[in-house]
Amino acid sequence: MFVDEATIEVRAGNGGDGRVSFRRAKHQPKGGPDGGDGGDGGSVILVADDGLNTLYDFRGTRLWKAEHGGHGGPNNRHGANGNDRVVTLPPGTIVFDHETKEILCDLRSNDRVVIARGGRGGRGNDYFKSATNQTPRKAEPGERGEAKLLNLELRLIADVGLIGKPNAGKSTLLSVLTRADPKIGSYPFTTLSPQLGIAEVDTRRRLVLADIPGLIEGAAEGAGLGHEFLRHIERTRVLLHVVDACPNDDTAPIEHYRAIREELMHYSAQLAEKPELVVLSKMDLFDDDQAREDAVKSFSRALRVEGATTEVLPVSGVTSQGLVPMLERLWTMVGTPSVKTDAWSVQD
Repeated sequence: MFVDEATIEVRAGNGGDGRVSFRRAKHQPKGGPDGGDGGDGGSVILVADDGLNTLYDFRGTRLWKAEHGGHGGPNNRHGANGNDRVVTLPPGTIVFDHETKEILCDLRSNDRVVIARGGRGGRGNDYFKSATNQTPRKAEPGERGEAKLLNLELRLIADVGLIGKPNAGKSTLLSVLTRADPKIGSYPFTTLSPQLGIAEVDTRRRLVLADIPGLIEGAAEGAGLGHEFLRHIERTRVLLHVVDACPNDDTAPIEHYRAIREELMHYSAQLAEKPELVVLSKMDLFDDDQAREDAVKSFSRALRVEGATTEVLPVSGVTSQGLVPMLERLWTMVGTPSVKTDAWSVQD
């Protein structure tokens, strides 16, 4: 189950108390101070684990705490240090302070952050002995460990983000290109959460794809599923805009493209400026090659009227048409976004 928000409490361990003790042995009835120091409390450490892509584990476990340090003992025995508590999170998790809303860290792959530091152990009375105070009767208590209430927000990190209207064919493409198993159906919002998959361009080149749930008009204000998942697109490097070549509602494909672009611009102008590759999906629904070529020409002309210079590729998740050129182009855009290559040759 995909979960991208959670609130947790972290508590580092308290330091152990120092000990007040004096040596009492045969022939040493009044030995000097020998109280040991307390151990340090364990810290709570956040670690980004590439094998995770959801915050599901934090729905049932709200409190994460480290061990307290042990108290100091006689004979200058040092208290045991408390064990740290390691909390693994998916890369792309942003950690906020619940009260101030301040960003405490933004986890990337293999990051390791001490989010709550354990308390220092108190010093025993052996530390306080001196020439003028040979029998100190004081020791320090251990320091309290830090405690924080945190808000976790996951923003998926992917090379390519698949965007488009509901039922544009994004889930079908993802299932064909990767080993992901998204839900596929002939009704809107079959995808209710972002889906990740890895597509192999060849044996040494791979792309991480994220299928973002279908957006609708008003998504930037919270309509449909868009507002909840638009933030995931921010972490992608390239947008793959999937447009249904044969919409069921009898509208023109350019209207679907325009609606999504307006929502991206409304949500974030910076997001709308990301490199974009447009693909016309479901090309297998056309009767012949001429009909497919005519559909691409018509859509490309409409794009130029809109003032867009975006490339257009025809694809089909059912027949795998155009998928290899699409992956090659995406690889080029991810590696060198400024490089342009020819897509479908359109003759007016």
